[in-house]
Amino acid sequence: MTHRHWITLWLTSAGLSLFILAPIFRPGYLLIRDMVSTPRSYLTDTALGLGDSAPRAVPQDWFIAMTSQVIDGGIVVKALTFVALLLAGVGYGRLARLAIPASGTPGMIAAVVITTWNPYVAERLLQGQWSLLFGYAALGWIVVSAVLVRRDPSFAHWSMLGGWLAVAGFTPTGSLLAAFTLLATLAIPVLATRRFRTAAIAPGVWLLSALPWLTAAALGSGATTSDSASVAAFAARAEPLLGTAGSVLGLGGIWNADAVPASRTSGWALVATALVLLVVATGLPSLYRRRRNGVITGVAWLAIAAIVLVVLAATPPGIAVLEWLVDVIPGAGLLRDTQKWVALAAPLYALAAAAAIQTLGRYVPRAFAAVIAAALIMAPLPDLAWGVGNTMTPSTYPADWQQVSDTIGAGQGDVLILPTGMNREYAFTGHVSLDPAPRLLRADVIQTGELIVGGRSVDAADSRAARAEAALVAGADPNALADLGVGWILVEGDSGSVGDAPRTLAQLDTVFTGDDLRVYQVPSPTSFAASSTNRTLVWIAHLWWVLLIANGFVAVVLQWAHRSAHRKRLS
Repeated sequence: MTHRHWITLWLTSAGLSLFILAPIFRPGYLLIRDMVSTPRSYLTDTALGLGDSAPRAVPQDWFIAMTSQVIDGGIVVKALTFVALLLAGVGYGRLARLAIPASGTPGMIAAVVITTWNPYVAERLLQGQWSLLFGYAALGWIVVSAVLVRRDPSFAHWSMLGGWLAVAGFTPTGSLLAAFTLLATLAIPVLATRRFRTAAIAPGVWLLSALPWLTAAALGSGATTSDSASVAAFAARAEPLLGTAGSVLGLGGIWNADAVPASRTSGWALVATALVLLVVATGLPSLYRRRRNGVITGVAWLAIAAIVLVVLAATPPGIAVLEWLVDVIPGAGLLRDTQKWVALAAPLYALAAAAAIQTLGRYVPRAFAAVIAAALIMAPLPDLAWGVGNTMTPSTYPADWQQVSDTIGAGQGDVLILPTGMNREYAFTGHVSLDPAPRLLRADVIQTGELIVGGRSVDAADSRAARAEAALVAGADPNALADLGVGWILVEGDSGSVGDAPRTLAQLDTVFTGDDLRVYQVPSPTSFAASSTNRTLVWIAHLWWVLLIANGFVAVVLQWAHRSAHRKRLS
């Protein structure tokens, strides 16, 4: 690729990303469902994945805790969300340029549009799963790096691949997305050609990129299996007039109906999906003619497998199988939100869009074809623009929250919160969100992980947090809470009157009282802190993860500099 192509690619992706995310850059903090940002986060056991809950946000929380020591945490989350979407567009555009070079710059731009402007991105933003977009973004780059490794398994190319695998591993789910992509585009193809050394190195590199969450899962005290009753609740959802298969083919169908753009909640979803699939279908014949190309074959099988399995997982037999998996196999709970695996179809859709431009270029100018394709993709989903219909708006924490953060110190026991449960709807946000306390406080917050989905409780399990909550609601003696490691009780709103909790609270010292928050201190709590050995091991895993990304970045820069010097010599 020439400098002109790179500039066009970055500018196109940056422009679309800004068009989508512009409102989030207003002052304030993002608290939208799973997206929770705070002025500062701390390196608690939970942030390292060593708390009582499963390490679902590792190494994400560690990274934010580190960076928020020097940069406001709200700015960090906003910048990372933009970077994730920017890298997605550039990565898939780069893949299109590599595999379908005849489509030219217009084909590259079509690939950027279809992978940036789609229901999957909209729904994950509305669900607040901004960090999952790093896994989504890295897939295009991983396929490109896998191609380079297959052509020349040099240290530089392995370094680039390892770096992008680590970027995808910003969350455990992203790491698994990367693993499946690596399997389809590198491990299996090289095995077919009897290149066993390359096939053996590939999973080893992935394991290194996944060390933070794998280490935390091995050392932490969180439950390793999940609530099987949650599988049906998290299955892909059928949109109007489309059915589950049609929704998934259109890159939509998230389980939470409240995290869906308004344009996808009516029969218009059928029109929007048909127009996007028209672009994809136009390019598929051209891809089929290139079926001997290993890149195209790999991403095609990956997309087919993902779409078919996601659809099957929403059927009664599929739900039954997945229920057994999450109930029996440690870590299988990562699979239950099945619609998120639709991300694995994105590389094929990018190539199909580029191939469509090449096909249409036989009849009309390719630039004109790219404009038409972009219109067919973007126009039916107008509410992705401007913060998904201006729903992604920052909020401002009341002064109470910072005062509570200053009051509750580390090393004096864990924090128990009333009301129980994970979800909140604060007056200052206007959105349902997770409780920000676990990220805002210096002390670990113990939570059961229980979620209410469709009016049904899922992930409720016997744990130290569950026993502590039950003791507080039953009005137990404060010593019972201290024995469970509780050193602080944070009461939000009027939830202190739940059950017989007032009887327990009346026996404790009130250390802070604000307009909406109160803090009580429990004397002499038992320590349940992770051992220094476990913390050291997890720290080493996180630092190795950073090193992989830095090493990959250096390899990219050196390769770019080498190619630039080579072009100058030729000229």
